[in-house]
Amino acid sequence: MHKDQWQKKGAGHRQRMRERFMKHGLSAFTDAEILEMLYSFGTPRQDCKERARETLRHFGSLATALEAPSDALQQIRGVGPNNIFALKFIHQVARKFLKARLKGKIYIQAASDLVDYLRHAFYMHDREVFVVTFLDVKHGIIEVEQLFEGTLAASAVYPREILKRALELNAAALVFAHNHPSGFTDPSYEDMSITKKLFLAARLLDIHVLDHIIIGKGGQFLSFADQGIMDRIRDETSLEA
Repeated sequence: MHKDQWQKKGAGHRQRMRERFMKHGLSAFTDAEILEMLYSFGTPRQDCKERARETLRHFGSLATALEAPSDALQQIRGVGPNNIFALKFIHQVARKFLKARLKGKIYIQAASDLVDYLRHAFYMHDREVFVVTFLDVKHGIIEVEQLFEGTLAASAVYPREILKRALELNAAALVFAHNHPSGFTDPSYEDMSITKKLFLAARLLDIHVLDHIIIGKGGQFLSFADQGIMDRIRDETSLEA
């Protein structure tokens, strides 16, 4: 197809996609169409349909493609720096938005939003990353910060650093989270041990530990609070006091 002919046809195709999005939202799009639109932001005068389909075939899912390194994306025929910039920029905006909308919300009402952010933040990490959510006296979310990054087996977590940051933020409660690159969400002995250690250290400063969330592959997660583990730790440490 002649370049001028494609540009005319392509403009109509993109306009119809924009109208469909404004009317029905993202649920009306396939993953390939989402990638096509994202790529088109970087190269608006080019047909991005086939490169989007090839990207999806290569990486297997939209989420994997979004988290893929730039050099891996460049292996896809037709995908250039402008396409990759558009993809990475939109992806980082989404992460920033997910984090920003947490601040000020009451944790018990925003727990699912926190899990959504953690899934996004942890996806494709091949090392364990430890994140702390700092809460005020009413359990409103003050900040969510990644404090430690460890090996494939375990994170190097330092209670003093966590509590120092908690005092700086005037936090009254904490929620811990980390990922399991292996994919399994079952807590390990180390997970249980560090949670208990952090619980005891925080209690000395009258700071409450509400939960510890483990994120596995595919977005699966486990909450210590939901599983009754936090109650068990609370009971065990009360007996030891």
